Amino acid sequence: MEHRLLGRTRLSVSKMCLGAMMFGPWGNPDHDEAARTIHHALDAGINFIDTADVYSHGESEEIVGQAIKGRRDDIVLATKFHNPMGDDPNQRGNSRRWIMRAVEDSLQRLQTDYIDLYQVHRPSPDTDVEETLGALTDLVGQGKVRYIGSSTFPGSRIVEAQWAARERHLERFDGEQAPYSMLVRGIEADVLPTAARHGMGVITYSPLGGGWLSGRWRRDADLPTPSPARQRLVDRFDMSLPVNQHKLKATEALAHLAEDHGMTLIEMAIAFALNHPAVASVLIGPRTLDHLESQLPAADVTLEPAVLDRIDAIVTPGTVINPADSSYSNPALAPAARRR
Repeated sequence: MEHRLLGRTRLSVSKMCLGAMMFGPWGNPDHDEAARTIHHALDAGINFIDTADVYSHGESEEIVGQAIKGRRDDIVLATKFHNPMGDDPNQRGNSRRWIMRAVEDSLQRLQTDYIDLYQVHRPSPDTDVEETLGALTDLVGQGKVRYIGSSTFPGSRIVEAQWAARERHLERFDGEQAPYSMLVRGIEADVLPTAARHGMGVITYSPLGGGWLSGRWRRDADLPTPSPARQRLVDRFDMSLPVNQHKLKATEALAHLAEDHGMTLIEMAIAFALNHPAVASVLIGPRTLDHLESQLPAADVTLEPAVLDRIDAIVTPGTVINPADSSYSNPALAPAARRR
């Protein structure tokens, strides 16, 4: 499988990254099948695995750590922190206090001495980015973390973090992880060009739009039940919402386009994300080994300009059909009642 450099670093990552969100009760609770899926991905040439402490409340990290025993040195291992890991208000966020605790917990669950890419899972308006970068810089100095990154940061926050790192001589974010698919194209307008200007490698996730582009969401089929992880994201799947009806219409048109060009919708969706020059790696999140096998062939798919033009005609570049699919909502834009 082709490898690409992560931004300005010399870190070489496979152009597909194995996402582990679906390993554990959020997706597939069978640890043995998860391990087989991980091993199959590694044997197929994937050297990049991404997880997070919050996925199945740490169980995903435990599954990954157990599965990669004996192969750790060949893997670029990424995880994330930010989301609540307990009822204590200090067991979450981007503060120095929590980062120093969270990294130790992740290292223990992953059964490793270091994390290749440690990422801030979400922005935190209540924490100065200098505090976050300062703690992450110390972890790099201690050898517990090799590179640092952000996730779902708007363009303005990417710039703020880069400026703070340069002014205060702190470690800079080397990667940005963001949602990107044929249905969720918001990062094309700002995040992708901003990350490219600052030498950051972009790792995109959810190329299948949370399952919408799996081929199962069709007008003439019984709509599937979302996984436990996605059942928490009601607005993305509620078919009473006009935006989701619009999304279903676009999905149908994209499915016909893939069929007309002799590929599966899954292959076209992943290839679309891989096609963008600012993208270093596309994160796939299979729940089962069969899911993985249906996604791997996309690594060899090249989309012709005519196909890309048709995709643009179905979903306008830089747009998101359902804003709930963007993963992060700026608190400043929330209704006043919710900001109190």
